[in-house]
Amino acid sequence: MTKRKQTMVWSRRETLAGAAALALLPGAANAADMAKPRTRRGQLSNRAASKEARTLYAYLWSQYGNHTLTGQQEQDFTPGGARQELDYIEKTTGKLPAILGFDYIVPSDQEPVNARAIAWHKTGGIVALCWHWGAPDIGTGYENSKKDFDVAKALTPGTRQNQLMREQMAHVADLLTELRDHQVPVLWRPFHEFSGTWFWWGKHGPDAVKALWRMQYDYFTHTRGLNNLIWVLGWAGQNVDPTYYPGRDYIDIAGADIYVQDHGNLAPMFAQVKAIVGGTVPICLHENGPIPDPATLGPDADWLWFMTWHTRWLMDPSQNTAEQLRAYYNSERYITRDELPRSLAG
Repeated sequence: MTKRKQTMVWSRRETLAGAAALALLPGAANAADMAKPRTRRGQLSNRAASKEARTLYAYLWSQYGNHTLTGQQEQDFTPGGARQELDYIEKTTGKLPAILGFDYIVPSDQEPVNARAIAWHKTGGIVALCWHWGAPDIGTGYENSKKDFDVAKALTPGTRQNQLMREQMAHVADLLTELRDHQVPVLWRPFHEFSGTWFWWGKHGPDAVKALWRMQYDYFTHTRGLNNLIWVLGWAGQNVDPTYYPGRDYIDIAGADIYVQDHGNLAPMFAQVKAIVGGTVPICLHENGPIPDPATLGPDADWLWFMTWHTRWLMDPSQNTAEQLRAYYNSERYITRDELPRSLAG
């Protein structure tokens, strides 16, 4: 990937967004939540969305309520490499997932992630991306994403925390720009499991989460022109709390996750998300261990997709047996990569 130097000049709109974000911290009025939504069912929050993003979003809506897309998160930190999960699924089921999940977790792997994402898109698969964002003033990696970070200072222009946060967002925006320029639409899932307290972005409550979400949305969408992003909001299933909802103008898909030891349909969690977003956006199971039994899905649990987590959550028989994988991936309910329309391929 050829990098261009990112000049840290923020638009007046983005500076104002930072100030507005402060108003969303506890005790402040939340005018954005009271504003009349500009978006409608089936329409992306970003009116300037790319053709590729609009095509993918229309397809997702066409399947919602009828089928569920298969998804798998990759990893590349074991000797099996980043293909380990895909090779296991293909050998076991004869199929590949419709969606492949990637993670900008450490800088050393971010450019290879982009290369793999572009290759996956060219073969007709759908790209999903998350970011285990290490606390900006500590360092990258999973463990650092669980350390605390002063969000109030980060939302205050001129502070060291604000500068570090903006620099790191700019770097990730550069990575997403490469995908945009390769016409890759991305299911972008930032600040995942935000209603839990284990990641730094969830340690300071719902107003801080909404302020962070809206700041990143405004910067990525309006300042950087990342019109290839479909914004996926993902609650932690232990706490599907409506006070974290940033508003329909800032999201395109909603979801939740929980790691349970059975293959149930997680209907109560689906109902909790639907009580917040209604029918305005599709609802996904944005992470899982055991894959829900497709025979149990329906109106009470119409998950748009599932995203099985990597390594043991896929391959350990206590999570998913080979027989279950084979049956589920070949079921009528679940869509695999070979069943996606050619119009989605790069």
